[in-house]
Amino acid sequence: MKSNLTRLEALALLRKYNKEPFHIQHGLTVEGVMRYFARETGCGEEEEYWGIVGLLHDIDFELYPEQHCKKAPELLREAGVSEDMIYSICSHGYGICSDLEPRHQMEKILFACDELTGLIGAAARMRPSKSVMDMELSSLRKKYKDKRFAAGCSRDVISEGAQRLGWELDELLEKTILAMRSCEESVEREMQA
Repeated sequence: MKSNLTRLEALALLRKYNKEPFHIQHGLTVEGVMRYFARETGCGEEEEYWGIVGLLHDIDFELYPEQHCKKAPELLREAGVSEDMIYSICSHGYGICSDLEPRHQMEKILFACDELTGLIGAAARMRPSKSVMDMELSSLRKKYKDKRFAAGCSRDVISEGAQRLGWELDELLEKTILAMRSCEESVEREMQA
């Protein structure tokens, strides 16, 4: 899997359709998480592709929330993004706003981690440190079980994502905490730039 878009081009594309800091930060976080998983799963040579897919996965969400994953192909094609990458990006919405099923390991990880990064991010903001650096699995598990906490983050999607990967839920939670630790500082720096 190779990207026909540079990271700078992808970031410019994200910023073209997203102005809210929350949406940009989410894209940067998912990018970092995907890069981490590319390295951890032995797909380091595809890290750029995985990262750009993560960065652009919600490209249409801010301006077209009702057409999420349906408007994205049009926006991405206009920018010259490959059909393989468009499929990967849109597969994260499978069963909710897309009928494109995650097939590759990378797509399954994106499907599983997209909602989870939102939940972990919300849990981190509640901590005195405001960080994932000192977050433990046990405290995240409590937040995960409380359906009222970060109610917009679908536990069903997260659970299905773990199953698609063949991972226990705790394994997915713990690995995603580690992935978010790996990029927290760089995301903060980029948000302040």
